[in-house]
Amino acid sequence: MTELTRKEFYQLAIECRERALDLARHDQHRVDREQCRRFNSWLVELKRYTRLQSAVGKMPPARPITRWHVMTGALVLWLLVVFFAGDQMGNNGQRVLSVILAGMLILIYFLPERLYGTTVELLEGKMLRVVETLEAILQSQEMQFTEAAYFQVKENLQIARQELRQQIHLAH
Repeated sequence: MTELTRKEFYQLAIECRERALDLARHDQHRVDREQCRRFNSWLVELKRYTRLQSAVGKMPPARPITRWHVMTGALVLWLLVVFFAGDQMGNNGQRVLSVILAGMLILIYFLPERLYGTTVELLEGKMLRVVETLEAILQSQEMQFTEAAYFQVKENLQIARQELRQQIHLAH
């Protein structure tokens, strides 16, 4: 655990703004593996600050599991079941099993990605919690910024919050 300095706080505000604007360019309902990885590495950095522990201490990392990961796993499982269980069944049993498993693959394809992975919208929600925590720290005057730095940090956090709220609102 380390103490959050003014310089680091200022950098976090800039980074929040940049990340919020970057997330706005991605499909809200899809899992973006690269964004999940970036968020997870950023979350590790945030968890080392004692002042941010209340907001990010119990925040789970993003799950970079995409639809194609799930489909590939289901397909491999399907092939294993057909090859190994097919020997114990007759032709009719194999056909029924193949139809059932193919139906399951189709069903898995239509499951929303938020059930098994962290979508961009969920990443934005997690980032919004961080931004609101930073705003609360800024409003409490704990960081003792100069007036110019205070307003610069406030502007960066407001832009990040507005962008995140707008994207979350548009996703619904």
